[in-house]
Amino acid sequence: MELEYEKLIAPPGTIIRLSDYDTAYTGDFESPKKAKKKLRKDIKKTSRLQDRLFAANRHSVLIIFQAMDAAGKDGTIKHVMSGVNPQGCQVHSFRTPSQEELDHDFLWRTTRRMPRRGKIGIFNRSYYEEVLITRVHPEYILKQNIPGIVDTGDITEEFWENRFAHINNFEKHQTDSGTIILKFFLHLSKDEQKARFLARINKSKKNWKFTINDIEERKMWDAYQVAFEKAINRTSTSWAPWHIIPADHKWFMRMAVCDILAAALEKLDLKYPQVDARQKRQLQEAKKMLLSEENQLSIPGA
Repeated sequence: MELEYEKLIAPPGTIIRLSDYDTAYTGDFESPKKAKKKLRKDIKKTSRLQDRLFAANRHSVLIIFQAMDAAGKDGTIKHVMSGVNPQGCQVHSFRTPSQEELDHDFLWRTTRRMPRRGKIGIFNRSYYEEVLITRVHPEYILKQNIPGIVDTGDITEEFWENRFAHINNFEKHQTDSGTIILKFFLHLSKDEQKARFLARINKSKKNWKFTINDIEERKMWDAYQVAFEKAINRTSTSWAPWHIIPADHKWFMRMAVCDILAAALEKLDLKYPQVDARQKRQLQEAKKMLLSEENQLSIPGA
């Protein structure tokens, strides 16, 4: 059973409505059993391909997760990357900007964390927060001391369009330089978020995951949906399209993300570096030297 992940892509150049995407969609996977089996298969495939990615040292992969609270970003990262060599993967979670970060342009703090060639980088939230949470809370923009913006009334639609253009140009530059960008919006329903919030409250071991601010942000659900729609519509491009992943069923969400990652790595047609004739001669010389050491050790009195 295969995932038709093309159906999960927000087509570049079109206008999508999140309400048209079923948060409980599971495709042909009617139960967790088959999805989990495929997830295990894709985890193994990702592990093999990640080893080639590291050895080839020509590409890098950036995975971006954006979502409403409780959509399952942390759990997805944990499950999907469970088979990857930790030395070839780095995860960055972006929270409230520091004063140093506020004193730079809005892409600065994330640009510093872009993955090196041969590595997979994961952004748990990203520079997209600068067109999402700041759109819902425009007062946060005032802390950035941007010339010409002294109150929220100065933040026009042109301001947001400029940010979208900067993001698109940044991602084009990164992809031209060899970085594969996979953007995932984990699409959660409001009812499912409520159920997960209640689970965090009712289970003591999950209490630490919940704060009263989560409820305050939930009150702005509709505003966030509009912000996500605008961001997806303006930044789903041919070089870095958005994937809208149904998130009501965690078992499907994790499988879908891993399958898309494995497919992207496979498409690179990664190969281990080939050694030239000179290097092959050096390998044979090294082999002789190592075998010679063994022979010397086996001679009595040597």
